[in-house]
Amino acid sequence: MSVPHDLMDGLERPSLIRGLSLFDWLWAALVLASAVGVYVEFNAALGMYQQAILAGATAALIGVGWYWKPMRALSLVIAGLSLFAILLYGNQYSAGESNFILVWWLSSPAAIAWMNGLFLTATVAYVLGLAVRGDALSERSLALGSWLTWAAVTMGFVALMVRWRESYLIAPDFGHIPVSNLFDVFVLFCVVTGLLYLYYETRYRQRALGALALLIISAAVAFLIYYAVAYHADKIEPLVPALKSYWMKIHVPANFIGYGSFAFSAMVGVAYLLRDRAERLHPDGRVVRRLPSLEMLDDIMYRYIALGFAFFTLATILGALWAAQAWGGYWSWDPKETWALIVWLNYAAWLHMRFSKGWRGRPLAVWSFVGLIVTTFCFLGVNIFLSGLHSYGKL
Repeated sequence: MSVPHDLMDGLERPSLIRGLSLFDWLWAALVLASAVGVYVEFNAALGMYQQAILAGATAALIGVGWYWKPMRALSLVIAGLSLFAILLYGNQYSAGESNFILVWWLSSPAAIAWMNGLFLTATVAYVLGLAVRGDALSERSLALGSWLTWAAVTMGFVALMVRWRESYLIAPDFGHIPVSNLFDVFVLFCVVTGLLYLYYETRYRQRALGALALLIISAAVAFLIYYAVAYHADKIEPLVPALKSYWMKIHVPANFIGYGSFAFSAMVGVAYLLRDRAERLHPDGRVVRRLPSLEMLDDIMYRYIALGFAFFTLATILGALWAAQAWGGYWSWDPKETWALIVWLNYAAWLHMRFSKGWRGRPLAVWSFVGLIVTTFCFLGVNIFLSGLHSYGKL
């Protein structure tokens, strides 16, 4: 098991621009050219704010591709498969019921089914990789889990891209970004959390945490399957009036980067508690050999909570601006808003105790897992048990 000597290895680089290669600039040119193509094709339908979102997304994709090289290949594969599916659809939504490739592979229902199966299989591979005795067999199983996770994330993003196009094929006034209901955002949660885990895996060159990270994704997949089967929630529905806004394109993704980061940090906290116990009871056991060190786990947990807190703060500010436009006020103490504030205060206190009081280790690991319970209620429980202005995904 390869462990970086420096916990900051690959995470902080003093001069990104000076270190850019020819391929980095070619990547930037490709993304920029694609954005210009989108602008030229859809300029008539893009208002000032949508143009700003397109520009921001372009800059973000270029920057992420520079900073994390695997994002380039992933983006190109997602774009290629999505465009291929869109070409197969043409202008007929019914093609999704007759074209063999769409029916079995690239329509949004098919791609989501592939995503679900791949995530569940990856979870099994990661768990076996952590549990089996032989180190060689363990590495092969963990590597398989990694490849399956990459494939699952790819199919999930393809599903979202194709579902976006499908909504316009049903009817032009149906068309919207697929982050508007509980089914859509569960798909988004799965792929965002999977991508955040894969970033950790490639940067720290560690795969053992996949056994825990994929468990939380598999729980989301299980709910997604149940929700689709029991409530036919996978159908594309028109937007309610309050959601017909450009704010949805930035508020919801920012929110789910926060949710995904908090979920992964909670699983890192669980890994910390498992390793801490194993070091005391079985210092030469498989858990100690395969999980990262306590110092590294503590550092990863902090980094992902800090990332999640930053994006959740941004999402909360964007949500307040959206609320002012949609409902005439920045804050209304709606149950979703109240619980979002509770989540924000929980992680603000977590970070405060780490910075100002020097807390480390077990207390913060336990707190991180408790934070996941609070966040889950905000994400899902409010929709099930409470009602309010944000009740777009009730069971």
